[in-house]
Amino acid sequence: MIQGILGRKLGMTRLFDDTGAATATTIVEVGPCFVTQVRTVARDGYQGVQLGFEQVRPNKLTKPQRGHLKNGVPALRTLREVPASDVDGVAVGERVDVRMLKPGDRVDVTGVSKGKGFAGVVKRHHFAGGPKTHGQSDRWRAPGSVGAGTTPGRVFKGTRMAGHMGDERVTVQNLQIVQVDPERNLVALRGAIPGPSGGVIMIKKRVGGEL
Repeated sequence: MIQGILGRKLGMTRLFDDTGAATATTIVEVGPCFVTQVRTVARDGYQGVQLGFEQVRPNKLTKPQRGHLKNGVPALRTLREVPASDVDGVAVGERVDVRMLKPGDRVDVTGVSKGKGFAGVVKRHHFAGGPKTHGQSDRWRAPGSVGAGTTPGRVFKGTRMAGHMGDERVTVQNLQIVQVDPERNLVALRGAIPGPSGGVIMIKKRVGGEL
């Protein structure tokens, strides 16, 4: 059984239940996806399925991409591998859509977070900054000491400093599916998910669970 599907984040809104309580939700356009490759234990050492998402005109793909997407598979912009508990009966070209999800399911959502450019240590790592008095007028948002001057006499790898913030692969776990609209391929997830509106995301079974 395929344990994941691809989609595109559309944005956030509020949904109201029967009691009138509002729930912050993220709307995701899920699928339709097509199986473009099947991984088996005998051939690859593990089992999984490569899915393709978002149909485009064939001239939008490179020649190697068109060669990979054959055997009746349409031209697809995005390819990702998802886990599968059982690949018996899964064929290349098979369609996977939002009907594999249902309200109440718990899922993990993976996406690429928003890029925020170069950021200092206060914004990037939540440092408190330096003292505001005793002559420290220019050290309010500085990192302070990053290492000893003698032994070991160097800065350790991984020391938290200013640098590029965001634009990283992020997974939010155990989100609840609030609503599913099969006619429009839409899913409403409780809470926020990584990335900007329009970003490609992957919905997978939650750790320790099944879809």
